[in-house]
Amino acid sequence: MTAELVRGQNHPLDRARVEIRVTAGSPVVAGVTLGDEQGRLAGAEAVAHPGAPRRPGIEVPRQAAAEHRIAVDLDALPGDVHRVSVLLALPRGTGAPSTFGPAAAPSVTLTGLDGTGIARYTVTGLGAESAVVAVELYRRQGAWKVRAVGQGYADGLTAMLHDQGLPQAAELGADIEEAISRGQARAVQAPAVAAVRSERAGAGPAAADRPSPAHPPASDGPPSGPAAAPGTGAKAAAAKPGDVSPAPVGGGPVDYRHPRRRSTPPPAVPAPTASAPAPAAPAGASAPAGTPAPPDGPSLPVAGDAAGWSMEERLYNQVWGMFEDLARSVAAYRSASGFAESRLEQELDQALSDPRNRLGTAADAARATARDKHAALVAQARAALDRDLAQLAAESAVVEPALPPAFARWDNPVWQGYHAPLERPLALRLGDLHLPEVLDLRIPMLVRLPLERGLWIDSGPDAYAGSAGPDPDRDIARRELGSALTDGPPDEAGLRRLAVETAVAIAARMLAIHPAGDFAVQVIDPGGTAAPALAPLLESGALPAAPVPGAKGVAAVLEALTRRVDLVQMAVRHRAGDALPPDLDTAEQLLIVHDFPHGFDDRALTQLRYLADEGPAAGVHLLMVADRARTREYGPVLDPLWRSLLRITPVPDAHLADPWVGHAWTYEPLLAPKGSLVVRQVLDRVAAARRAS
Repeated sequence: MTAELVRGQNHPLDRARVEIRVTAGSPVVAGVTLGDEQGRLAGAEAVAHPGAPRRPGIEVPRQAAAEHRIAVDLDALPGDVHRVSVLLALPRGTGAPSTFGPAAAPSVTLTGLDGTGIARYTVTGLGAESAVVAVELYRRQGAWKVRAVGQGYADGLTAMLHDQGLPQAAELGADIEEAISRGQARAVQAPAVAAVRSERAGAGPAAADRPSPAHPPASDGPPSGPAAAPGTGAKAAAAKPGDVSPAPVGGGPVDYRHPRRRSTPPPAVPAPTASAPAPAAPAGASAPAGTPAPPDGPSLPVAGDAAGWSMEERLYNQVWGMFEDLARSVAAYRSASGFAESRLEQELDQALSDPRNRLGTAADAARATARDKHAALVAQARAALDRDLAQLAAESAVVEPALPPAFARWDNPVWQGYHAPLERPLALRLGDLHLPEVLDLRIPMLVRLPLERGLWIDSGPDAYAGSAGPDPDRDIARRELGSALTDGPPDEAGLRRLAVETAVAIAARMLAIHPAGDFAVQVIDPGGTAAPALAPLLESGALPAAPVPGAKGVAAVLEALTRRVDLVQMAVRHRAGDALPPDLDTAEQLLIVHDFPHGFDDRALTQLRYLADEGPAAGVHLLMVADRARTREYGPVLDPLWRSLLRITPVPDAHLADPWVGHAWTYEPLLAPKGSLVVRQVLDRVAAARRAS
């Protein structure tokens, strides 16, 4: 599995011969530098570039292109080489952007010779930079690792080489530019959009073979943004690296700038030098910022400004990028605030360590000076955070209205013009996420489809009270959110009602975003207490009949779904899909289990565990609405079941953590506005589409 790296993160290498694949939105020049333990270069012979593409253990492409493959043999490197840095720079005079800001973020993937992915890093947050150190392979205690760097330089190749200690940096930079200008390195542009679309319709890779972004997820996650590779058919072959692209219509150079971005390049900023190197970005921190805005204002954010095969995938990657950016920005702010607090304590201890200075004006002056420094550091950190938040808020303002139904809130106007889709969606929006430092910025919580994990909507008091133990993030979020609840925290009956409504809203969304007839819902409600919330599903026909109450209803539904999973698994194992019984519903199933464990015996519990483990691979997904505390009578037998499910809550609660820095994110469920009939209207249109299909 390919590891998704963030800035500053490293990953071990288990092989010596690797390939580095570079994908960018416009032609870039790829090079490699071979440094010592401090990363310093011995001379020009330690740089592999288009004019000198081969060095011991290294071979780089001879041309500027939107895609590159760099061969690396770590065992063939000289013994004094401890760092292998991958450099990317924008060529001049090719019609491409002069800075990385207007172009799609470049992505670097480290693979084995057989194409097996090892690690991937997308260099986000670049603006006025025209050259960047993307990743580096470094040797530590005899073993090699890869680290995501992402250090950009506004003054281009010369500044980057000079920062690595190369005395003749200016001369070598000029040689590389001369090699490009005289045709030794031809600029090969990215595949045209029409060619990519034709590949998807013809010989290109199937949707299931597309590279998936990181993830939640991580996201799996964040939220963290990958680039998709072109197809392998005849049309894509015409645009592969190394071939000369056809001349554009009109004979002029291709303009790769985004049509909605500002065309005025931002002013150059001083690049880091060997005598004054730039401070290293901490792990998890956001990209270097602080570039002054261009005279006509900052570049406007654009919806879908990310890599991907389709607008849906580009928006998905962009949302994950926003999630990662917010996580890193808040992590940097918290780190800086913590540093300011520790420094304040140290200065106060140092100033008051002498008993003669503990009283009088000298002590007061020392305390005031220390507190002023603390306030200045915190204000500086907050200013940097506010700058990042302003950019993210502007991006969210243009991304949210452009989201498709699968990603959109229920109050989005896209639902007013809803019609049944013809293709299955890429992901599903389960709710919103935010951090206590910025309560008004919501990041959509997207999970990939089909669901690999079931969902558990916690209907017990813990859904609002949270887990035991101190948690500053959760406590801050609760204080803010508690004041926003006009009716106060809901009681137990209110929580159970909200939990069922949340389940119905998720079911309605799943039905709406799948093609007509490709998704179905089944419900287990032994006590019959969910009938009011299930009314939209029953009245629209999405749920054919009301759930049968009691243990009889539980057994009937579980038996049917268990049989379905068994038959599908056997058909897949023996490649006998045509042998499935004609009465078997091949649509994906969402099983809503309400009021668990009422009505469940030992056999039913075993079947439920089986569906939770084996169901997703056979198209059966589990959505439980239950109070964890009510299952204590079963002892630890159900603990594996709860751990296998993704817990969400019917009310806002800070219980989700990201995989990068461990923030406690506050989750908010995705419910229709109070008094709105949008869910019923959407379900009616789903039913009409089913009847027409």
